[in-house]
Amino acid sequence: MKVSDLKERATVDEIVLKITNKNEPRAVKGGMLMVCDLQGEDETGSVTVTLWNDDIKKVKVGDVLKITKGWCASFNDTLQVSSGKFGTIEILESEE
Repeated sequence: MKVSDLKERATVDEIVLKITNKNEPRAVKGGMLMVCDLQGEDETGSVTVTLWNDDIKKVKVGDVLKITKGWCASFNDTLQVSSGKFGTIEILESEE
């Protein structure tokens, strides 16, 4: 799947993105959860990538990330993808 194929409220079977930006993580749900927004891109465009809790520390700018069995949603009129509770993330390439 490519960024240009993403649709709101759809599952993401598999997408590979290069991470180009990572915002500071923030606490939600009264500090019980951490969330972080990143920017990922492929040859067809860019999309917000939302990571939760332990996954936040795993991903750095420059990494190539594969999300499997994730989801796509719209938040503040911006498409975002995430692995969610049931999907996985895998670092395919790292700049380190």
